Amino acid sequence: MINTPDISITPVPPGPGEKAAKAHRFYLNLGPQHPSTHGVLRVILEMDGEYVLDPQPDLGFGHRMHEKMGETRPWSQFFANVGRMDYVNAMAFNHGYAALIERAAGIEVPRRAEYIRVITAELNRLASHLLWVGAFILDLGAFTPILYTFDDRESILDILEDITGSRLTYSYFRVGGVMKDIDDTFISRTRAFIKQLRDRFPMYETLVNTNVIIKNRMTGVGVISPDMARRYGVTGGVLRGSGIPYDVRKNAPYSVYPEFDFLVPVGKNGDSMDRYLVKFAEMEQSLRIIEQALDKLPEGDFRAKVKRIKLNPGMTSFSVETARGELTFFLMGDGSDTPYRLKIRVPSFSNLSVMPELCSYMLLSDLVTVMGSFDLVIPEIDR
Repeated sequence: MINTPDISITPVPPGPGEKAAKAHRFYLNLGPQHPSTHGVLRVILEMDGEYVLDPQPDLGFGHRMHEKMGETRPWSQFFANVGRMDYVNAMAFNHGYAALIERAAGIEVPRRAEYIRVITAELNRLASHLLWVGAFILDLGAFTPILYTFDDRESILDILEDITGSRLTYSYFRVGGVMKDIDDTFISRTRAFIKQLRDRFPMYETLVNTNVIIKNRMTGVGVISPDMARRYGVTGGVLRGSGIPYDVRKNAPYSVYPEFDFLVPVGKNGDSMDRYLVKFAEMEQSLRIIEQALDKLPEGDFRAKVKRIKLNPGMTSFSVETARGELTFFLMGDGSDTPYRLKIRVPSFSNLSVMPELCSYMLLSDLVTVMGSFDLVIPEIDR
């Protein structure tokens, strides 16, 4: 026990100018049920009139202990968990976890299975981007676009439902491949959807991308410099909007992505408009990947034959590019079928972490714009 002397501190009363400055300050809770937070996220805002002085995210409302559950059960029983973290882009989490176990156990995946993984993962990425475009523009006050984006998204969900049995939290991937093969019906419906979405792009361009109100709400708002992006470790469209062309599919290639020709769109100014345009441009690149994968789809098995799998002792990691950025699974094996340690690095946490510095002394309406441009999924952050 350390004895500390009694110190009496006489507070210094604020001067008249400081009193006047603080008289009209107040605190505002944005969430945890506010629609613009898109989940149970609470942001504590110190306000000076319409200006946000110090936004502080308050996390943990949806904490489910996913990582601890991954350490208390065999690896095969964790697939249902990964699809519930980023429920909007569950296929990417499926892909990352399946590839992690395959690397830890030394399992080779058939080429047809890898192609099917890429096709379904990119379809799910498109569904995620479409949901985000509609919801983001709705946050800014425009209702019409979400009706079209959800119409297109429903077409993707219909296609994926036929082979996965689900429309949202998928558990389609398996160690060694996928649960079910794709057939001619799936291929023809996917090709029809590619044409459908490409035909819709000019309408989105006119309705949203060149809309003067939308452009004024986003241009110059929430500028993230390359230095700030690196300091906070942001990834995905948030990073590429700041002009840094980092995409795991290109910079640390996995699966059969190196076999496809696609671009990595980047922005110039790092503002909310660039982040929006980057992710909008990514939809065409996903269509290109799917089209090439369908054209090159090899014959063969859709799943490798695997027996009881033991995880090799030591550390294994695997990274994939989700709709929101880089996802990395870290696993420590001990020779059993249950991970000794499972750690998941999700993109939304780092992307959200930039907000207090970025959004201080910003109008409240602009903060809503910036949060929307991040494309956050809160259960992924809380896990």
